[in-house]
Amino acid sequence: MTSGEVPNQDVGRPRNPYYEKDVNFIFKPSRWILKSIGIWPGFLKDNNQHLDKLAVGICNILLPFSIIPFTMYLVLEEKNIMALLKLTGLLTFCWISLLKYWSLIACKPTLKHCIQIVEDDWKEVELNEDRELMLKYGNVGRNLTILCVAFMYSGGIMYHTVGQYAIGTHIDEHNRTIKPLNFPVYSGLFDSQKRPYYDLVFVMHVISGYIINSVTISVCGLAALFASHVCGQIDIMILRLQNLADHKKKTDSNPRLAKIIEHHVRTLKFSSMIEKLLQEVCFLEFMGSTFMICMLEYYTITDWNDNNRVSFITYSLLLLSFMFNVFILCYIGDLLIEKTGNVGLLCFTTDWYHLQVKTMRSLILIIGMSRFPSKISAGQIADLNLSTFGNIIKSSLAYLSFLRTSIA
Repeated sequence: MTSGEVPNQDVGRPRNPYYEKDVNFIFKPSRWILKSIGIWPGFLKDNNQHLDKLAVGICNILLPFSIIPFTMYLVLEEKNIMALLKLTGLLTFCWISLLKYWSLIACKPTLKHCIQIVEDDWKEVELNEDRELMLKYGNVGRNLTILCVAFMYSGGIMYHTVGQYAIGTHIDEHNRTIKPLNFPVYSGLFDSQKRPYYDLVFVMHVISGYIINSVTISVCGLAALFASHVCGQIDIMILRLQNLADHKKKTDSNPRLAKIIEHHVRTLKFSSMIEKLLQEVCFLEFMGSTFMICMLEYYTITDWNDNNRVSFITYSLLLLSFMFNVFILCYIGDLLIEKTGNVGLLCFTTDWYHLQVKTMRSLILIIGMSRFPSKISAGQIADLNLSTFGNIIKSSLAYLSFLRTSIA
């Protein structure tokens, strides 16, 4: 056994004896959140499919229960323009989260396949240097997920607790005491202010808020984990390409090049599967975040002018959360394009003149495939990269300027 191989490799067992520990470390933050909303595929031993179905059923009851009466209230009951403007942003976010949740449910078989491919890649790791590269990029995806969790949940908690406390109880025009709710309820359905209805509705709204935030985290977390895994596989391939042209080695380079090309094709197929999995939810995230960033910018400005400190802090934190989520998607999309495109450049700069003629010709296959780098698109309308992130911010500022002009 060479010094670079992972130890304790037995025939009939995974080449990487630590793969279960590695996979659990990488997926743990996302898996916990996905399990809680019933999206995590039930092919693993520790996952109960009946609990998944129960979680999906509960989510599909709670979200419409919160969103539909909210929509009716906004359309049929609320007359104040400023209140309508503030509630429109929240309602839009709720509907987009529901659509993203349904899209994730529909893509669950593809998600299961993607997770299985990642697990198989971890099983097949032979060298310690390959495992270290995969851990490096896996840790990047894991840390981005944790940051997304911190931003979204902190913003959600601020809105559902401190924000509601700041509103407090008030007396309406009919001399009724109105207690705050996370989502307004149309009074024509039932009296949500009467106990025990108020307590029940309040608890259901809090759970719905958790589900809505968890859906957003799930999208960003999955994109970060899968894209970082592809980057790790590309780096392993680049490392093998760099070693391919070592003229001191007397072994035939054709079998090694064949393995490299096979690895490259497998990685590109996995990248295409990721795009297929995420393109609908990324499109919804792309459209919804542009609108929400614009609205939250407007809310922070108006609260600053009105000297409403609690609302200003709450909306500022939510604004940072949305901007960070969009930045994650665009950053990993840009990283994916850069990594997969660099493979062809490496073939040009490597010591290809030390290779056999047939091997040199085979490099053309890799160069040709690298002309079309992998990417994450928003419904095949826009590629997610740092340039797109800049366009989203500029668009939100343009809409903000139009909104302030119209309201003024």
